[in-house]
Amino acid sequence: MNWNLLEDVADFEKLSQQGSLSTYAIFKHSTRCPISSAAKNIVEATWEQENPTTAIYYLDLLAHRDISNLIAERLGVIHQSPQLIVVKNGEVVYQASHVAINPSKVAEILST
Repeated sequence: MNWNLLEDVADFEKLSQQGSLSTYAIFKHSTRCPISSAAKNIVEATWEQENPTTAIYYLDLLAHRDISNLIAERLGVIHQSPQLIVVKNGEVVYQASHVAINPSKVAEILST
């Protein structure tokens, strides 16, 4: 799987600026949490098959909590971990955390 990395506030700023014209997903991951690792495995196993044209960004929460806080503030989504947020044309169209993360559901939502 080809993750796009969010490693700096500027990365999210750039993504946000182009976000009103595109669709993208952000996966927020805690590298110390087994539930987060299980969710990451599900995303890695199915994302490209279910959502081949939707870019997905990886955020290591332990290394970049400041970016996670900015995402929560800008997108109006309460911080959770693990968490998958999908933005289409600047609006959050899907957000889920823990075992509710479902790439198939994302594909269903984006197809409508």
